[in-house]
Amino acid sequence: MNNRAGTKTLPTTGDDTSLRGTTQRHADTSVRTPALRDARYLNAQTSLLRFNERVLEEARDPTHPLLEQVKFLAISHSNLDEFFEIHVSGLQNQREGTQVGTAGLLPDGTTPTEALERVMNECVALLQSQEACWDTLRASLASAGIHVMDYTALGPGQRDVLRAYFKREVFPVLTPLAVDPGHPFPHISHRSLSLMVALDDPEVGPRFARVKVPNNLPRLIQVPIDGNHAPLAAPGEHRPIAFVWLEDIISAHLDSLFPGVPVRASYPFRVTRDVDQDIREHDASRLMDSIRDSLRERAWGAVVRVEIDPAMPADLRGRLLQELDAESAIADIRPVPLGRSSLMELAGVDRPDLKHLPFTPRVPAVLAPNENVFDAIKARDILLHHPYDAFGPVVQLIEAAADDPDVLAIKQTLYRVGRRSPIIAALVRARRNGKQVAVLVELKARGDEENNIEWAETLEREGIHVAHGIVGLKTHCKALLIVRRESDGIRRYVHLATGNYNAGTARLYTDYGYLTARPDFGEDMTNLFNSLTGYSRQTRYNRILVSPGGWRRRLVELIDREMSNQARGEPGLIRIKVNGLTDTRLTDLLYRASVAGVRIELMVRGMCCLRPGVPGMSENIRVVSLVGRFLEHSRVFHFRNGGEDEVYLGSADVMPRNLDRRIEAVFPVPDDAWRQDVLDVLDLGFRDTARLRVLGPDGTYQRAREASSAVPVVEAQEVLLAKARAGG
Repeated sequence: MNNRAGTKTLPTTGDDTSLRGTTQRHADTSVRTPALRDARYLNAQTSLLRFNERVLEEARDPTHPLLEQVKFLAISHSNLDEFFEIHVSGLQNQREGTQVGTAGLLPDGTTPTEALERVMNECVALLQSQEACWDTLRASLASAGIHVMDYTALGPGQRDVLRAYFKREVFPVLTPLAVDPGHPFPHISHRSLSLMVALDDPEVGPRFARVKVPNNLPRLIQVPIDGNHAPLAAPGEHRPIAFVWLEDIISAHLDSLFPGVPVRASYPFRVTRDVDQDIREHDASRLMDSIRDSLRERAWGAVVRVEIDPAMPADLRGRLLQELDAESAIADIRPVPLGRSSLMELAGVDRPDLKHLPFTPRVPAVLAPNENVFDAIKARDILLHHPYDAFGPVVQLIEAAADDPDVLAIKQTLYRVGRRSPIIAALVRARRNGKQVAVLVELKARGDEENNIEWAETLEREGIHVAHGIVGLKTHCKALLIVRRESDGIRRYVHLATGNYNAGTARLYTDYGYLTARPDFGEDMTNLFNSLTGYSRQTRYNRILVSPGGWRRRLVELIDREMSNQARGEPGLIRIKVNGLTDTRLTDLLYRASVAGVRIELMVRGMCCLRPGVPGMSENIRVVSLVGRFLEHSRVFHFRNGGEDEVYLGSADVMPRNLDRRIEAVFPVPDDAWRQDVLDVLDLGFRDTARLRVLGPDGTYQRAREASSAVPVVEAQEVLLAKARAGG
């Protein structure tokens, strides 16, 4: 049984922002004075909510095309789902002490209960902002000829079309499940949308049933536009279109599911479960089985949140929570439709006038399809900056290696590879062509576990050497090694990156990839793969820095060096661009560097626990966040080093998990021109005034242009897009 504290109710839109629910029954519920809090750090969960607020701001920004605004709104809903399933569930577990040693204070000095109360109140405000944003966007979409309609507003002809669609496409998929002593309440899967159906059985009285809204059908169903809602398009104009939510169509036709039993009403509800459960790893030989077992258990994770239609009567709501064993879950009473991340489906509407201008990533001339990729890399290191540079050359390199008779071996790590991957196909072809192929497929990549298990099994069936990861660690580094026999001996070709080997996300995320044939990089990669696939305990490398251990140690050395330079009168400078910064030890060291006079600029896209701008602690630290068309995903580390700039790229954020519990690879950029290119892009990002937000010491963000309205508008991503379009 779920033994968490009693149900909390999030108020509906327009209600007060206080939490309502049962009295807490925990030892840490007393409110302590602010003096007892640790003012050095911002709360991690609140910081993550602030990031989602910035995403939602983009949805409200009319400088984005309308359907791009809808995309941002859908992303904000998806982010909030993830926040509940990972971070709210984590706080609940800490509060209950179900995670050993985690029931004490959080780094910011608050208790888990205090943190939960705070984030729930902030979630209420965020939900209300999302609701208001959708109201505005829905009206704007209608003005543009895209109508998301209520079923009750449809005309007779439209209803006839949807009735036929229901009978043909939906009815065969539905499975109504009765709930009574002979039919136990069914399992409700994570993020599933359902209808609670109230029935008036003429023989036994009131009954109810559950109908799951199929997740393998489109959520928004197009219906012919009714002339009462929008005029037909004039020549050269776009014809209006309309959509209806799938659950509304199902609700309107429930009589076909329960013939002879009158349907009184139906109420949507949606369940979010705890997916932040540790995968129990016993030994390497059983790692895949352990992950499969944990995935099966995850499907039964505790219910964290139940989103409920406000129209659902209180007695039925109570019955639902009881049947879900969710008396302790967050009861999120919110306006329908629920699960609005499905608004992403509107991105497929054929309205280029409401989207960003299409963009074709550039391909460096030295990597053109008719050029020998090995000769190009041997001649000079090559830096790729996605999505401005195409990901195709990386695929081209692996495909060339698969077919080149002089290639002896290919070794690669795969974390999130995506479906229908051309890289997997190339690796299979390489093995069939007689190459030695070794791949480490990280089975513990959250959200991609099942997909990665399938890929691992596919590769193993082809005779490829597949490692499933290292017990106790995630392999998060992005690395490729190709061993080739050439006229002057064996040469090793290396690709290291900040992002995944995923052609899909490479079009949406900003990441760096570095191609080199430098012997010291090749030697390092050989040693790294020996550690990943064998029993090597290599800890020292020529060039790359590897976590756990090596990268944290080197970061400390680099920060200390800037302080030493500052003390000698050489101005110190540290600039870091990462997705998250939560490590308290390195945060404290950055505070020390700030006090020593080192100028520190941090671009942290999401979660940041460092509190900037505090006199006597962090007045020399500036923290910004950039949210734009592309997801900022690259990790960049710049140290002035007395004028001899050092730049590192890699897969690691400044978080305990990346520094201590994952295998990460961070590498220097040795080529002078490419190093300057990275610095130029970093400079541009920090000078952005269109999408950049500046973090204040109180944990709130302000747009950079609002902080200094006299500066000209600079939109970093658009500048880089223009440069890429021009071939620069």
